[in-house]
Amino acid sequence: MNKAELIGSIADKSGLSKAEAGNALDAFVSSVSDALKGGDRISLVGFGSFSVDRRDARMGRNPRTGEEIQIAAKNVVKFKPGAGLSDAVN
Repeated sequence: MNKAELIGSIADKSGLSKAEAGNALDAFVSSVSDALKGGDRISLVGFGSFSVDRRDARMGRNPRTGEEIQIAAKNVVKFKPGAGLSDAVN
C-alpha cells in the first residue's frame, strides 16, 4: 500500500474527503517526526510504539572492494508493534 492508497482507505473508513484524510496523515507524520526529533517516545496503545535509538560508529567493509570503511554513528527510528497489531496480523 502506498501513500495515496492509504489516504483513500482513511477517507473511506472515516468519512473524510481524500484531501482532509491527506492533511490528517501529513499532520500525523509531521507530529511523529517532531516528537522523535525531540527525543520523545510515541506509544499508541494496541498499535505500537516509536522510539529513537543511537547506533554507535563501527567498522564495516565495502562489499565490492573488500576495503574496510568507518560507518558513522547515527540515530535510528525503532518501531515495536503492540499486542493488538500483532494479533490482527496473525
